[in-house]
Amino acid sequence: MKSWSEPADKKRVSKTVKSLKENGIEAEFVKTGEEAKKMVLDLIPEGSEVMTMSSVTLDTIGLSEEINKKDSRFKPVKEKLYAMDRQSQAKEMNRLGGAPEYALGSVHAVTENGSVTIASNTGSQLGAYAYGALKVIWVVGAQKIVKDTDEGVKRIYEYVLPLEDKRAKKAYGMGSNVSKLLIINKEIQPGRIKLILVGEALGF
Repeated sequence: MKSWSEPADKKRVSKTVKSLKENGIEAEFVKTGEEAKKMVLDLIPEGSEVMTMSSVTLDTIGLSEEINKKDSRFKPVKEKLYAMDRQSQAKEMNRLGGAPEYALGSVHAVTENGSVTIASNTGSQLGAYAYGALKVIWVVGAQKIVKDTDEGVKRIYEYVLPLEDKRAKKAYGMGSNVSKLLIINKEIQPGRIKLILVGEALGF
């Protein structure tokens, strides 16, 4: 669907930002991915523990690389995970990835009434988003705004999955699935979740 790949207009963006705030999710709009990257880096104190979830959006704007580089001013969780052994340290790895200080990523659909939907094959990021992370920051292209949750789920199956399946096959040699879905309608912990809407098409 053409509209699923094109950023929403100002009226829909404004309505969505207002609705997100009413649902306890801090929301702001910026015009470019570069502005979003700067905002995220300004939001995270130096020395903080940061987990970057798998995200085409974060990769595209250079946030994944900036957070996880060797001379990072943060404490990248992925660096610790890469040094651990899944066979003998699975419990520790799940705890580390599931409850970081900061979790960074994106979502697959944002509704005009202020809810978000995230699809996952493994579910590795969902626990942190729902509860585990102390702070969650999402960078979201404005093409992901949809009317309601039903349209958001349809967007995931008809638009996101084919693109992610193709990407996964190229990157990992295996396809992807919508194995698990997380829908967040409201955040009850003030200031816990921040969603940055970007006036560009970023990610899927």
